[in-house]
Amino acid sequence: MPEKSLTVATYAAGASLAAITLIYVFGPTYFLDTQKKGVVGLSNPANDCFINSVLQALAGLGDLRLYLIRETHRRDLDDGVVYSQVIPPEEWQAAVGSADGAQASKKMPAWKIEGLQRGIVTRGLKDILDSLNERPIYKKTISAAPFVRTLEQAFQQRISRQQQDAQEFLQVVAERLCDEYHAGRRARQFAKRRGELPLVVSIVKPVDDLEGSGAGKGEAKGEEEDEDEDGFPLEGQFESQIECLTCGFKPRPTESTFCTLNLNVPQTSATTLNTCFDGMFKTEYIDDFKCEKCRLLHAVTVFEPEAKKSTSDSLVAKAQAAVTKLQVAIDTDPEQPPKDVELPDMRHAPKRRIARHIRLTKFPKVLAVHLSRSIYDTSNYSQKNSAKVSFPERLSLGGLLQQKKYKLLGLVTHKGSHHSGHYESFRRQNVYPPFSNPNTFQPSGPYSGTATPISTPEVRALQQKPGENTTPTSTLDLPSLEPGAVADSPASSPVSATVPSPSPNFGWSSSGKSSPLSGSRRSGLAPNPRDRETDANSLRSVAASARSTLSKIASRPSSRADNSAAALSANAPPASKKPPGTTKPKRKKTSDRWWRISDEKVKEANTRDVLSMQREVYLLFYELEKD
Repeated sequence: MPEKSLTVATYAAGASLAAITLIYVFGPTYFLDTQKKGVVGLSNPANDCFINSVLQALAGLGDLRLYLIRETHRRDLDDGVVYSQVIPPEEWQAAVGSADGAQASKKMPAWKIEGLQRGIVTRGLKDILDSLNERPIYKKTISAAPFVRTLEQAFQQRISRQQQDAQEFLQVVAERLCDEYHAGRRARQFAKRRGELPLVVSIVKPVDDLEGSGAGKGEAKGEEEDEDEDGFPLEGQFESQIECLTCGFKPRPTESTFCTLNLNVPQTSATTLNTCFDGMFKTEYIDDFKCEKCRLLHAVTVFEPEAKKSTSDSLVAKAQAAVTKLQVAIDTDPEQPPKDVELPDMRHAPKRRIARHIRLTKFPKVLAVHLSRSIYDTSNYSQKNSAKVSFPERLSLGGLLQQKKYKLLGLVTHKGSHHSGHYESFRRQNVYPPFSNPNTFQPSGPYSGTATPISTPEVRALQQKPGENTTPTSTLDLPSLEPGAVADSPASSPVSATVPSPSPNFGWSSSGKSSPLSGSRRSGLAPNPRDRETDANSLRSVAASARSTLSKIASRPSSRADNSAAALSANAPPASKKPPGTTKPKRKKTSDRWWRISDEKVKEANTRDVLSMQREVYLLFYELEKD
């Protein structure tokens, strides 16, 4: 009798321990994701809402966080000398490919170039975004002061806290990150040419690509590493093309890069985001423009009459030579007129009407849109444009052959006048694979975003042997990871399990054969008290017994009169009977859940609340959807 009470107490303690273990292992991902206050706030000691709102919006951009992790990890792997050595202007020109880059490097002080190459702001932003993406179980507030000090160190000047613009802060941070990316890339290329940086194949390439590659193939991959990488996710590119409506000449398009796309809000009561895009990308007609080709054609019409009227043979030959050279330039490249021909004064060149087109040539991974709401009158007085701007949750850009689709991940709103007010931010409740691992027991590659140690073994019940007196159980006992442990349940009869192995390194038996864990079960011997004590000490055995007990409790029939029917349906889950008139509350979809953050105040919102901020919307953050 004492032995039985001790066994019951042992298994009760084991079941409690197993339940606690399951909660601590599998519970955090679910419970932390459903917390009402599961996001970190930012304190506002001195008008820092413009900083806090931008940082909270950036914290919800997964592609930006992946970029920051990649860049900081790359700089940690490389030698510090690679980024501390200032690149000479001539090498800067070779890396950039233009003389403008060399002139810019000459005007830039050495401390600023070194700071760009080391990626000071990149590392500082990664640290603050990692802190903001913690999943606390209680209300937590941190300060943005460390990141502000990093910016002040990078620019060596103090940042004012007097009612600043969130868009200006975003532009400063984004352009600095973009400059640090290109500076680090130039530093690595310079070190490779000098032989100071060992040739390393890109860390984002899978290991399968490296198998069977020789030294020459590895060198080719290492040289193309920087060219194949994605680059800064907020950096995009557009080109401006003009066309003369008189002669039809199209000069070379002017390419420009951007980190934030500025769109003007029309002065109406209500508009849409697509209308704002049309205001930037629609065809614009400009008058009184002096076309290069029309200027050369005008010069030909000037030189030809002079050649006919002149009586000097030398002047006639000179004019005819000039006409010939101008005609060649008109046919080949009107933007490169002959240098030895003196053209008429620019004031006498004809004025034409041109059409100007702007189109995106490089779509960024993260599209940051700024809605410019400033209105200036004739007296230079500025006020805020409070027009309603409706924006979609999913945005399509590009033509039919080059269409890109974006998904809204965050926005910054402003309430108040043009000279004062308060900024808030909305960010979608996304948890990306690199930061939480939902597929814990699934196999993964060495460079997978959801890396795991092993995969979950399959558990299959053995067929009952003739002559064995066993009763069916509702659940199978899981095998223990220890070689000598045996899963035992006091309420169930001996049932063995086979565990096929995906890899021989873990000691599992192959399919079709029983594992050593179930050897004692198949022998038909009854377990002695020592074996029972050993099973109670095994965590896997306790977990198995807890599962068996819970399943039996769940499958207990509601009525004791029909025991035969309950025994037949022991393995099936019981049908839950709900009282009439009661419905289970629907849980919000993960994609429909947002955080509304105002400094340290955090509230939960949905997509309808976000899309209703039409009068207050100021900054929009869209992420490119994966194909």
